Amino acid sequence: MKHILLFFVSFWIVQTSFGQNLPLLKISSDSNYIVTENNEPFFWLGGTAWELIHRLDKEEIDKYLTDRANKGFTIIQTVILAELDGLNTPNAYGNKPLLDNDPTKLNEQYFEHVDYVIEKANELGLYIALLPSWGDKFYKNWGIGPEIFTPENAKVYGEILAKRYLKNSNLIWILGGDRALENENHFEIIRAMAMGIRQVDRKHLISFHPVGAKKATDFINDNWLDFDMYQSGHSRTAKEYAYVIESKKSSIRRPIINGEARYENIPDRFWEEKSHGWLDDADVRVSAYWSIIAGAAGYTYGCNDIWQMYDASRVPTINARTDWQAALQLPGSSQLGYMRQLFEKLPWQKMRLNQRLILNNNPENESYILSAIDLDKQVVIAYTPTGNPIKIDLSKIDSKRINAYWFNPRSGKIKHMGVFETITPQEFQPWANGWGSDFLLVLIAENYKVDFNDLSK
Repeated sequence: MKHILLFFVSFWIVQTSFGQNLPLLKISSDSNYIVTENNEPFFWLGGTAWELIHRLDKEEIDKYLTDRANKGFTIIQTVILAELDGLNTPNAYGNKPLLDNDPTKLNEQYFEHVDYVIEKANELGLYIALLPSWGDKFYKNWGIGPEIFTPENAKVYGEILAKRYLKNSNLIWILGGDRALENENHFEIIRAMAMGIRQVDRKHLISFHPVGAKKATDFINDNWLDFDMYQSGHSRTAKEYAYVIESKKSSIRRPIINGEARYENIPDRFWEEKSHGWLDDADVRVSAYWSIIAGAAGYTYGCNDIWQMYDASRVPTINARTDWQAALQLPGSSQLGYMRQLFEKLPWQKMRLNQRLILNNNPENESYILSAIDLDKQVVIAYTPTGNPIKIDLSKIDSKRINAYWFNPRSGKIKHMGVFETITPQEFQPWANGWGSDFLLVLIAENYKVDFNDLSK
């Protein structure tokens, strides 16, 4: 009888949690981060899945979303009118998104598939950062297109989408789609789409996904833009932290998200004729830690094989070489889950970039060390991308002694290094160096309470 009762209690818990809406998201009171409607810190750990809606069937969608939820992701970025001939090549069920490629005439069967993605994500505890369209639909440039948007139909399209998804709390709107705004028509289309959404929907956050090496605010600084977003791009030479620093100089304070960074398993600087090899999981970690420690409100992971949902039956884009289901197991995505685990144990939304903590030589190259301290001066973190030693001014910490730890970004494990007096600086040397030997130094005031037990076993 006891076992039967336990079964029904467990079943009731599952049933009452199933289908419950995630809390709406909003901007924090200091305008630096994103929080839930109950003011709980929200860690944006995104996954890039541009072709999720366009190419995958429901079983495949379930597999992708479940994998990302299990690894600790909180956001999935995807597109309704997708990049890879998203207007004229049907989805997995033979449906195109629009009737006669008219943005004011939705194909209900296609949009039921969009509905499924949003609802399944909610069930798994994931938010969807949804692009109404990829940028080639208003500015073809290098894309497939065709260009279908005008300011008039963009506004109607925004209104239609806003009405359809107003009740879905796990939604964020992202306009743009890997494009610059280069003429007045481009600006008018984006502003009209934003106006169409905002006339109906004032609940969900809105941002803009720009072209590579740019921020949203390089193009748009309108009131409807709730947070800045940048695309630091697919290059080992990218300085992801620089975008955050620049964004925070704006007269209008906003959170900033790295919405597209170095993809795992993509040719480094693929647009150049010269070969630079391939980006790997170390690139993912460096770009992520540089972004977050600099003060970004979140980071979106990408993999070349996964964004396009590549498999052997498809023509590869940008030299995709691993079927997407196998690429789910590439190490970078799991390692970002470890990053989130660690940061959520710390007052990460109170951390502020402070390079004056670092006393040793620190040239701005691929080994550039970043450091941050929390507003209460109880926690310092410093990230060394290639295992170079870190000499820290411990006097900045408000404590006579600190506990020092090395966090291993590859394994998610933490190692206690000892207790140190703060009266003098201290140099900390990781046990390995070179590319792929990145480490995060964590310094905690002696009386500050933090539980690292689950990271030390």
